Amino acid sequence: MKASVGQEAIEQKGWLGAHKYLLLRRLSQIGILSLFLLGPLYSIWIIKGNLSSSLLLDVVPMTDPFMLLQAFAAGHIPELTAILGALIVLAFYFIFGGRFFCSWVCPVNIITDSAHWLRRKLKIRTSTKLSRKTRFWVLAMSLVLPVLLGTMAWELINPVSMLHRGIIFGMGLGWIVILGIFLFDLLLVEHGWCGHICPLGAFYNLVGRYSPIKVSAYQREKCDKCMDCFTVCPEPEVLKMPLFGENKGFGPMISSADCTNCARCIDVCSQDVFKITTRLPIKAEVKQ
Repeated sequence: MKASVGQEAIEQKGWLGAHKYLLLRRLSQIGILSLFLLGPLYSIWIIKGNLSSSLLLDVVPMTDPFMLLQAFAAGHIPELTAILGALIVLAFYFIFGGRFFCSWVCPVNIITDSAHWLRRKLKIRTSTKLSRKTRFWVLAMSLVLPVLLGTMAWELINPVSMLHRGIIFGMGLGWIVILGIFLFDLLLVEHGWCGHICPLGAFYNLVGRYSPIKVSAYQREKCDKCMDCFTVCPEPEVLKMPLFGENKGFGPMISSADCTNCARCIDVCSQDVFKITTRLPIKAEVKQ
């Protein structure tokens, strides 16, 4: 009988070793939210604003570039500080991988990961299918509607903004949206929201297409085909060629922009097949 997902990694590396990156991601997500809460709750203003637009230490502007594009499409001329803030954020996510936002920053990821965990535990199987290209159509509509309506339509229903504002000021009707996303991922489409619909994920997919920091199946010859990495990966199709495409000329680097750099594949692999690496050329080590 096959062991539960990640059990072999726990036996090999210990519980902490098999959950290291998951814990770091949660620390990052909760830590970022906590920094925003310090100001309203305790008047400690490390970051002012929200995930759409903020000021770090009263000096560094940070602007969500997707929100800025929507504002521009709606006919608003952004201030220079907003443009500078967007460039800073773009540079960060280009370096670390655009969808790094999805797994290390976005608070909705905690909701969707919880739905996927429960879906796996309850062994829920559904036949509902959605194309992963749907999110790019939603992205396009999010930029077209402001042109037609003169308002940032997506921001009115953006669950990321709703959850962030709700944690600070109270959720209200926002709970319905968050519950809807949880149930959608749990009962209808696996990884439905983040993997198929969210335009932010589609936008950061485009930002991180050529990012230098990637996950690599650098020891793919050690893979024992337990498939645990496929089970926990939010975008499992990105693993196929790096793991099994050697005979087809594919390298071990997970080059797909769909990869969120969540590193769960590293956590659950008992054979240490994966590691975080870079596209940049590095000098080869001289073996003695």
